[in-house]
Amino acid sequence: MNELKKIIVGVMIIVSYVIMSPAVALAKGTPDSFADLAEKLLPAVVNVNTTQTIKIDRRTMPRIPGMEDFFRRFDRENGRDGKDKNGKEEKGKERPLTRQRQSLGSGFIIDPSGIIITNNHVIDKADEVMIKMHDGREFKATVIGKDDKLDLAVLKVESDKPLPFVKFGDDSKSRIGDWVLAIGNPYSLGGTLTAGIISARNRDIQSGPYDKYIQTDASINRGNSGGPMFNMNGEVIGINTAIFSPSGGNIGIGFAIPSNQAKHVINQLRKFGHTKRGRIGISFQQVTDDIAESLGMEDGHGALVSSVVEGGPADKAGIQAGDIIIEYEGKVIRKRNELPIWVANTEIGKKVKLVVLRKGKRKKLTLVIDELQENDEDDQDMAEEDEEDDEQERQEILGMSLEAITDKTRKGLKLDDDVKGVLIADVERHSPAGEKGLRRGDVIVEITQEAVTSVSDALERIEELRGKGRKSILLKFIRRGNTAFVTVKFDTDN
Repeated sequence: MNELKKIIVGVMIIVSYVIMSPAVALAKGTPDSFADLAEKLLPAVVNVNTTQTIKIDRRTMPRIPGMEDFFRRFDRENGRDGKDKNGKEEKGKERPLTRQRQSLGSGFIIDPSGIIITNNHVIDKADEVMIKMHDGREFKATVIGKDDKLDLAVLKVESDKPLPFVKFGDDSKSRIGDWVLAIGNPYSLGGTLTAGIISARNRDIQSGPYDKYIQTDASINRGNSGGPMFNMNGEVIGINTAIFSPSGGNIGIGFAIPSNQAKHVINQLRKFGHTKRGRIGISFQQVTDDIAESLGMEDGHGALVSSVVEGGPADKAGIQAGDIIIEYEGKVIRKRNELPIWVANTEIGKKVKLVVLRKGKRKKLTLVIDELQENDEDDQDMAEEDEEDDEQERQEILGMSLEAITDKTRKGLKLDDDVKGVLIADVERHSPAGEKGLRRGDVIVEITQEAVTSVSDALERIEELRGKGRKSILLKFIRRGNTAFVTVKFDTDN
């Protein structure tokens, strides 16, 4: 009996060890100290100080009644009245008043020759950029290249001796919960180190088309912008860029550009002085659950094509407005920013494979990536109608007043001759259509992927979808020359 008890106890000990050992192996305690790592990394992190000369419009200067003579005398005594020493009018306007605006940020050296990385917003529009090293040395920097979309800039300083530097790591190997260090120049205090963990990954904070931030609770404040985020191997896995804070100070929610995303842009800035991004030539919307339901999809994912640039890669490949791109190079599109990030990072001229849904059917297409031009597109406003159309017949549905497009409305809205559809003449504010932002002057051209050319077409299509048990409809409409999609839920009272 005693032998049996010994065997049972032994088995229990072995089983307990087997169960507990994986947890023990995976668990990592808090580091005893970050001092050794800090000593190694601090010399490569720099303060970035900028100066910008701003002209002040004299017309905006305050004018106090009864003090006009004082201000004129003050300007004359300080040579600001536009006259020479003899009191004669100088050619041109009065000399403008100017003031110096200074800002601060952080950066880090990635090459001993003096290549420095920071945020674009730290140095944007600066007349002079100065770098201060951890050891107190100062250098004047030149801007090699900058990218406002990912908020990155590459600087260069000249030094007689090689400078301390740090290397990029692979941010994809870092996990939520891993320790990270942030070093920067908060409030111009100089090299300041803070520690925290990775709180989340792939954060989209709606700051731009390529949002994919690492979120951290390491203390990040004003002046930390452009500074590095390190893993425990001393590798840069992020560039501290933004904070979420109602007060402007740290509340434990900071965001960093992932290193893998940054490296691609930095290499191009160093090579070309600007970024070369891929382009397929579409505008699109994320497929929400409402849109998915209106189209009979099981779940909401993919990119709903709003419009296609004529002659662009998508147009040449046969992509049409209303198509839903669900796969790019074998990867399923799940989030809003995935497609633009994947396209932007694709080599110019490469052939890529897409899968689209067109009226519920899968279609495989191939297109050639083109280069995205950084020039802003012109945004021309659409002229609104000046007067109500005379005796136009209207039909009310889902809070919208629909009527046919006349020559008068076509001219007033600057619609192309080939645009067919129905005009929204009015919208009730708290109706299903009004709550989705539709408004007078919008032109509906499709209802759930079927073209409509008259008011009767629109009414019949809506009732057809209602009869099929759909909870909402998908409207494709034109506003100010731009095409967009919106879902409108059925109102049980209509």
